[in-house]
Amino acid sequence: MTSFTPGSAAQPTTEVELSLSCRSLQGKDVLSKSDPMCVTYIRPFGESRWVEYHRTEVISNSHDPDFAAKILLPYRFEEQQPLRFLFITAEELAALKDEVIFKFSGHKLDRKDFFGKSDPFLEIHKAMESGDYTLVLKTEVKKWTLNPAWLPITVPVRTLCNGDYERSLKFVCYDWNASGRHSLIGEFYTNLKTLSQGPVANNRYACIHPEKQVRKKGTYIHSGEIALDQFELRPVYSFLDYIKGGTQLHCSIAIDFTGSNGNPEDPNSLHFVSPGGLPPNCYEQAITAVGSIIQDYDSDKLFPVLGFGARLPPDGKVSHEFFVNMDPNSPYCNGVQGVLDAYRSCIRQVQLYGPTNFAPVINHVAKFAATYRDGSSYFILLILTDGVITDMPQTTQAIVNASVLPLSVIIVGVGNADFTAMETLDADTVALTAGGVRAARDIVQFVPFNKFISVGDPRTARLRLAREVLAEVPTQFVGYMKANSIVPKPPISNVTVLPPDPELLDIQP
Repeated sequence: MTSFTPGSAAQPTTEVELSLSCRSLQGKDVLSKSDPMCVTYIRPFGESRWVEYHRTEVISNSHDPDFAAKILLPYRFEEQQPLRFLFITAEELAALKDEVIFKFSGHKLDRKDFFGKSDPFLEIHKAMESGDYTLVLKTEVKKWTLNPAWLPITVPVRTLCNGDYERSLKFVCYDWNASGRHSLIGEFYTNLKTLSQGPVANNRYACIHPEKQVRKKGTYIHSGEIALDQFELRPVYSFLDYIKGGTQLHCSIAIDFTGSNGNPEDPNSLHFVSPGGLPPNCYEQAITAVGSIIQDYDSDKLFPVLGFGARLPPDGKVSHEFFVNMDPNSPYCNGVQGVLDAYRSCIRQVQLYGPTNFAPVINHVAKFAATYRDGSSYFILLILTDGVITDMPQTTQAIVNASVLPLSVIIVGVGNADFTAMETLDADTVALTAGGVRAARDIVQFVPFNKFISVGDPRTARLRLAREVLAEVPTQFVGYMKANSIVPKPPISNVTVLPPDPELLDIQP
């Protein structure tokens, strides 16, 4: 197990890249070697528990794995950051954003399999200050061929060479074996400066097997050739690059008004609003915590707030998509305080009912996000709920459909219900699928509120909630922009953004 204690909200001094290796692992399989994977855990600020932070790839049949997946960690001078590893190589990373895309092919490689052709793959290693080489990445295995054409590889420049274009890179070509004892075909050395010339003669390399070269002496030429077929260097943009270029965040809030919350007049109800508003209930705390962060990125600070699961006046009709401010002409609430005011007013007018359906509010915001695919706006739907979801198939379909849109869905679970289904929607480890279609990207973050309210100080609880709730938004945001080849606009000093047209929302309270 790998352990790391992250710092507080203070800005890190720098970033460190960690490369992980293991040696002499215990055998866990009966008929073959183990298939190890290394998991990194972090201890959240101010807490004693450990949560998963990073996973490497699985290395088949090896007790001495070198993992290609790197861990990027913030380094903070002012804090102790205990680490627990087997073997680790650390390097401070330069503040580089570029990434390189290259593609290689092999030609007339040596045959290593007795009954057939080879199954070749490439490993790329970078030189360290110690003179040793550490693994950066691997290509896929190409089965049954001596002339492989590997898929394009994308890697950050700072991971590949930390901005030193003349740093030595070692390419090693192996023949894959199921036993994990891969056979060396050959190797060669180059650097990023040379590779940046593209697919020219200088980037066609003789693949040399050192032992064969010594054994055969002058009769040995090479064990095949490796050619660079494609090279592209492109900038990688950050979340702040887009924000500085004028991209706006629009946050919609959806509140659960189902009967499982309890009678709002009962102090034990999750919707109980105490006289004077103190102490705030869980819904109010979540609205304040997340809304206070989001509104700083939204120049108009207007929040459309939806409700679901309630019977509405005057006829008591059940709705899973209504405006909490009860105003059909303007669904927007001005700032966090406006949201709280609308919520407190609504709770006195509606009858809590059910069931707990998410799909209507997700489809509602997704329909709106679909009209802003150019990178000018990004949408966040914050769902506050206490109950077990009752329309799981429809919600899953709605999320899969929305995964191609500029949208993130944040679910905050309040109360003590079974939130197992929410973890499934989060899809951090297993991609969400619906109707045989896989989600284009992970757009859901689920956080149970109870683990924060036990902290004691409500303000500290809100800060920790906001940090965990919003942790994945920048990555999801950049993932959408990158997938759609959207680059940020030049930084602007002032921007005026009109709120979305209410007619696009297409619902009536």
